[in-house]
Order: sequence, then C-alpha cells, then structure tokens
Amino acid sequence: MEYVKELRRKVGHQPLILPGAVVAIVNSDNRVLLQHRTDGGWGLPGGLMELGESLEDTARREVKEETNLQVGQLTLLQVFSGPEFYFKIPNGDELYSVTALYWTKDFYGDILVNEHESLDVRFFEMNNLPETLKEEYRTYLAPLLESL
Repeated sequence: MEYVKELRRKVGHQPLILPGAVVAIVNSDNRVLLQHRTDGGWGLPGGLMELGESLEDTARREVKEETNLQVGQLTLLQVFSGPEFYFKIPNGDELYSVTALYWTKDFYGDILVNEHESLDVRFFEMNNLPETLKEEYRTYLAPLLESL
C-alpha cells in the first residue's frame, strides 16, 4: 500500500490502474473463506501489489496479513479488468482494478483476525454466502463456483 500512497501524493485523485490479487481459500467441506472488511461488506482476502512483487506474491502476502494463514499451491482462475472494475472510493480516489483470482485448498495455520483490516474471517457454504458480500466479490467467485 505504500506504493499507492506515494502515487497518490503525486497524482491526487486521478484514475490509476492498480494490479492486485484475491484468493478463494476452500476447506475440505468446500466452504470458502471470506473476510468481513472494515470498509464494508464481506469479500475475499487480497489486496494491491507492491513494487517488486509478483501477483502470486501479492496473494500470499495479503492472505497472511489478513487471515494469518499460509497458502501453498495457488491456481490462477481468471484475471478481471475493464470498465466494470472502475471504482471511486469515498475519499475521491479513482482506480481501474486489474485483479488476479487465485484459489487453493492448500493452506495451514490458525485464523487470526487482523483488526486493522477485518471485523471477522470465516468459512461459508458456497450456496449460502452472506447477503452483504460485495458485488465485486460475487463476480470473482463465479468462476470458482463453475469450476467446482
């Protein structure tokens, strides 16, 4: 996030293209891990790429930061981009997101909620997702639901 903060100091609220990654972590009961974000509804763990990272590095770092879980093998399902991934956030910043969706069943560790980023982190049945799951994340989950 430091990279984005530096960019914002230079360009203000102008639209940026920001790459990032999210991870659908699926347990042995085929439930998906979701994070109740402090900025609103539920979503997948993930975030923006830092300088020098690969998208896979971004995915692993964000999962560790937000859930305390370590992930092993990641499978790239899809990359999302285009005008439907334009966002204007409450502070006025504008961005076009380019987001890699990974999924895995290969994870270990104990879930710990990072109180700076999350209100809760837990597994949900894929046919019973929370009503406050952000639309962006419903879009990201569609390829996973199709592949399972």
